[in-house]
Parts: sequence; C-alpha cells; structure tokens
Amino acid sequence: MNIRKPEVLAPAGDWERFQFALQYGADAIYLGGKQFTMRAAPANFTAEQLAAAVQLAHAKGVKVYLTCNTLPHNADLPQFLPYLREMAETGIDAVIVADLGLLALIRKALPDLEIHMSTQMGIVNYETANALYDLGVKRVVLARELSLEEIAEIRAKTPADLELEAFVHGAMCVSFSGRCLLSAYLTGRDANQGACAQPCRWKYRLMEETRPGQYFPVEEHDEGTYIMNAKDLCMIDHIPELLAAGVDSLKLEGRAKSSYYVAVVTNAYRSAVDAYLQQPEGFVLPEWIREEVYKVSHRGYCTGFFFGKPEAGQRYTDNSYDRSFDVIAIADDWRDGMLYVTQRNRFFAEDTVELLAPEQQPISIPLNGNLFDETGERITVANHAMMACAFPCPVAVPKGTIVRKRAE
Repeated sequence: MNIRKPEVLAPAGDWERFQFALQYGADAIYLGGKQFTMRAAPANFTAEQLAAAVQLAHAKGVKVYLTCNTLPHNADLPQFLPYLREMAETGIDAVIVADLGLLALIRKALPDLEIHMSTQMGIVNYETANALYDLGVKRVVLARELSLEEIAEIRAKTPADLELEAFVHGAMCVSFSGRCLLSAYLTGRDANQGACAQPCRWKYRLMEETRPGQYFPVEEHDEGTYIMNAKDLCMIDHIPELLAAGVDSLKLEGRAKSSYYVAVVTNAYRSAVDAYLQQPEGFVLPEWIREEVYKVSHRGYCTGFFFGKPEAGQRYTDNSYDRSFDVIAIADDWRDGMLYVTQRNRFFAEDTVELLAPEQQPISIPLNGNLFDETGERITVANHAMMACAFPCPVAVPKGTIVRKRAE
C-alpha cells in the first residue's frame, strides 16, 4: 500500500516552545512575529530570533511557516511589506495570510515566497481552493467546519500540487466576524447561506437530565455563562481517515499554550502517524499514544465537524481545563545510570515520575527515596525553583526530555 506521509505541523509561541516542537518530532512549525499575527499574547519572534529558529529547523529538515493572518486595516498596510521583507530574509519556507489584498501584495513584491491561505479565509469548497491556487497559493488551510467527506471532494476537484492543511487538535472557536456557527449547530439553518435563525437572540433555559420538565434560567453573573464553551478538537484516533480524505498537513492548534502542551501533543501525533505508516493494514492506535493527549490541559475532546454535525461538542459546566500531569523537571544529562535534571515544579523523593522522551512510550520510574541534590546529598524534596538534582534512571534519555508526575 502506497500511503503519503503527512506533515505534522506544530505551533510555537516563543523560543522554548519552538525547541520542544523541534525536539518532539514536528515536520514543520508555524509561528508569529511581532506584527500581523492572530496570537498576540505569546512572546512570538523578532527577526533575529526567527533567523536562528529557521537555521536550527532547516538543519533538522524541518520547515518554518510565518503567520501573517490578521485582517489589516488601511493604516496597517504601509507597514506590511517592509515587515515581511525583513522576515522573509530569514529563510522562512512560507507565509500564512488570510487577506486577499496581502496575497496580491506578496505576489508582486515577493514572488518566490510560498503562500498558505489561512483558515481565517473560510475555505469550504473546491471553487475557492481552485481560485486561490490560480492566484499563486501553494496551500489552503481548510475551514474547521468541513467534514471528511467534503475534504475528500475538495481533494478530488483541485490540482494535485495544491496542498490541503486541516486543524486536527486543539481549541475550537464558535465564530469569526459574521461567520457564526450557532444557527447551523442548533437548528440546521446555516447563517453563512442566508438562513440564520438568530439563536443568539433567544432566551435560554436549561433542563437537567434527571429533572424532566424543570427548567433553569441561564443567567449572566460575575463569572459569565458557558453555553458557547466548545470542547477541544482531537483526531488522534482518526489518522487513517484524515489521510484517506487527502489531508496533507495535520495542524495542531496551540501557539498560546505551554511548552509542555506543545511537546506532548506533537509527540503524540508524530508517534501516531509513524505507527500508522509502519503498519497501515488493520491499524490500531497504540493505547499509550491515545493516553498522551489526556495528559495535557484540555477542555474535554470531540471530533469537531469531521464526521458531520458535532455531537456533545460543548462543555456547559465550566470553562476550566482538565489536567492530570505536571512537569516537574527537564533532563540535562544521563550518565552512569543517573539522570541529572533541572527542577521546574516541586516533587518528592517518594514520587513516581514519568519520562517523556521524543517518539517513545513514556517510562515510569518510582524514585523510592532516591533523590539527590547537586552535591550528591540525599534529599526528600526538590522544592527550590530551577534547582539541580538527580535520581537513578535505568535507561539513557536525551537532554531536554520532560520529567512529569501526576498532578497533586
């Protein structure tokens, strides 16, 4: 069976997250600079940092894509080309944009720069994909509202060298500008096709499952309400279906999330893709890979729109995250059966820790009281920020390996 190898595309909001994405198996990394990026909260990258990141990534055969996916107003336009020229000189492999005007500017001023059209463009059909291809776009990042069946039709009716990218993991957004999903979700009437039922204007009450006929008001209070709080997307169990539909790049959301999140999720999808490519016939996802995506903070998981209308896609109870593991240290060195680490969160000599080395099943190690400080003295707790410590470890793991334990 001849199966294309898809790209695992990881997010990076700063230098540390970039390093973890690189270490834990990304084929490509998308990141933002200091301007024109949809994730302004992370530190993002200066031109100097981007140049260093590109050099490091290219040395490992990994691509780097720069996000310029905001929708600029008139006052923003004069700054765009000078900014992009500076960033393009770093050797980035592509730029991600969401605006037709910016697309036209790039084609004129930087004709050799590869262009990816952002999911913010709302690409839901093959005619739009073909029109963008004719305008010089190399890749389209498909809208998240598409089913696998619709993606397969887009693949069948677009040029083979137009790449299709799809978000497969991470946070889901309920709307963008006037492109609201609420009407289609609740009533089947699509607001983007002129049939909005205006459910945002309705007065809502809730009925609890074990109390039929009793209705409770949805009220605004200091903490807000959660009726539009979507679960996170997770397609870790559906790599074969994604590839069969023609997806070229599996995109992981999370530029504003932690380095730990980037490492774990990148490693999980890298491992899932590799396991499938090694034995596609009768593929069964190894359980340890599935468990990994539950070891990062998440809002509960669903499969989004990939299999049609989402079922149980909302989290109504709260807007908090589920979290089962904490990072406690990062490995610095392994020698003579000892792992030397730098502490990141408090842990104890009686803890059982878990090592997450790149592209490997996690290794569980009971410390059994064997925890030592940098002088070799036995200690009961590593409770000082960034302190050096060590413990016995039966297997060698690379520098940068994450050490974690179950959350207290």
